Amino acid sequence: MTDMSTEICSVRFRNPTVLPAGILGVTAASLIAVSSAGAGAITTKSIGPEKRTGHINPVVVEVDGSLLNAVGLSCPSLDESIESLKKAVKEAKAPVIASFYGRTVEEFGLVAERISEAKPALIEANISCPNIEDEFGKPFGTSYELAAKVTFEIKKKSSIPLIVKLSPNVSDIKGIAAAVEEAGADCIAAINTVGPGMYIDIKSGKPVLSNRAGGMSGPAIRPIAVRCVYDIYETVDIPIIGMGGVCSGRDVAEMLMAGASAVGIGTAVWKNGPDVFSRVCAELEDLMKANGYGSLKEMIGTVHKEKK
Repeated sequence: MTDMSTEICSVRFRNPTVLPAGILGVTAASLIAVSSAGAGAITTKSIGPEKRTGHINPVVVEVDGSLLNAVGLSCPSLDESIESLKKAVKEAKAPVIASFYGRTVEEFGLVAERISEAKPALIEANISCPNIEDEFGKPFGTSYELAAKVTFEIKKKSSIPLIVKLSPNVSDIKGIAAAVEEAGADCIAAINTVGPGMYIDIKSGKPVLSNRAGGMSGPAIRPIAVRCVYDIYETVDIPIIGMGGVCSGRDVAEMLMAGASAVGIGTAVWKNGPDVFSRVCAELEDLMKANGYGSLKEMIGTVHKEKK
């Protein structure tokens, strides 16, 4: 019998797959549906301190099998988000991760405190969104000091295990991972989208996205994500949720071997629907059996063991 379960901060996932923030996590109903489709854990769209419309359409464009997106952190009011989160926590068949953001260090703490009322299994601080830079300044995840300050503030306001989601768009992701671990982070999610990038409509001579530029996700960024997970695993002792371009059981295995304890699947869900979770898990189980792995624990971090 192959053991497909994994554990993040004492929270058990039936399998290592995770619905990341921003993909089908807008309503409680969609989160519940994804949990029923086989995801090991589900993450809400990032919750903010107040209602936000985000950018006008078009906000997503497909580029060579990957996606550029500039949604702009759209979300309902905080009260409405919390009510939806409570429903998801109560009815979902998988642990719920509440993603959130703030415009200041203090707002991160405020939102963390409020969403903790809904008792999600884990909370995830989105300190790395690249799509609102002109409004809020550089993402908090690009600075050791700010990333640590945000983490410390959140830990003062909530006792729920904290995931900090990091950006690949930095020169030293290992240093930022170490900074948030020292400030109290319980887990790291890596990575957010790469970029920002741009796609131009040659007929009109204008960028396709209304925001002109957006973050890249999908298969094109997977090698970057794997390298980031590998580097972070070498640096910290807390668990990692790896994500970025994962589409198959083979991709999940690669992330696990690089050091992830769970793996997000986002763009593949957007393109193929929630059934992708059960398909990927079946592929992973077949791969594990074929290569002599009885459990995920045996697979996690194997690349690093080979170095020793």
